Amino acid sequence: MSSGPGRVGAGPGRVGAAAVALVATTAEVLAHPELDEDLLAPWERRRLAGIRVPARRDDVVAARLLLRLCASRVTGLPPRDVTPAQRCPGCGRDGHGRPYLPDHPGLGASLSHADGLAAAVVGPGPVGIDVEPLTRRPGPVAVLRRLLPHDEVDAARAEPDPGPALLRLWVRREALFKAGRDDVPLTVWTDRRRAAVVALAGADGATGADRADRGAAADGTAGALLPSLSLRQAPPSGR
Repeated sequence: MSSGPGRVGAGPGRVGAAAVALVATTAEVLAHPELDEDLLAPWERRRLAGIRVPARRDDVVAARLLLRLCASRVTGLPPRDVTPAQRCPGCGRDGHGRPYLPDHPGLGASLSHADGLAAAVVGPGPVGIDVEPLTRRPGPVAVLRRLLPHDEVDAARAEPDPGPALLRLWVRREALFKAGRDDVPLTVWTDRRRAAVVALAGADGATGADRADRGAAADGTAGALLPSLSLRQAPPSGR
């Protein structure tokens, strides 16, 4: 699991608290002793009822539980006392859209899930996170051109191996979209243990420079701090 520094010395829920970003497999989250589906709110369980594919349902549950664990590490509250909500910035309605913590307005929150992977972040100000399997190849290019800046797509396609370059571009854009800002710090890294590519936007520990994957082990600084779920410092940005 990848994480921002797990400091809570600034006090529960205060803007000075460090961000915590966690990346894990769905299986790791569901096996964690602090986390259980019973922690989910009734409105979350109602949404789960509409998911017919068991593996996808597990991914959604894992991401929502991981968000609670991030919030717990930042605020000092037990995961059971964390009550995330969601609100759509487009229509203004609750129950879908961007997650937030009603009791901690100074903290931003974001989550992501994909094919057996889950990620979440909680930290001061706007934050966003996205995770994708390392083997995923976004496309087709015509669709990417509609969703992403043409020059960035062309630059990624010009790389010696365009598939991973396009994937990094995709997760970057998704993280920035979830943060709701394009001018926040951004870090991209590869969690090789979980075969995942992760983008983190707007969180403490990122310096604004994109981390290129040059084949180095970039899944953070080792150090298991939690049973069954490793917790690691997000890798430094830069090349």
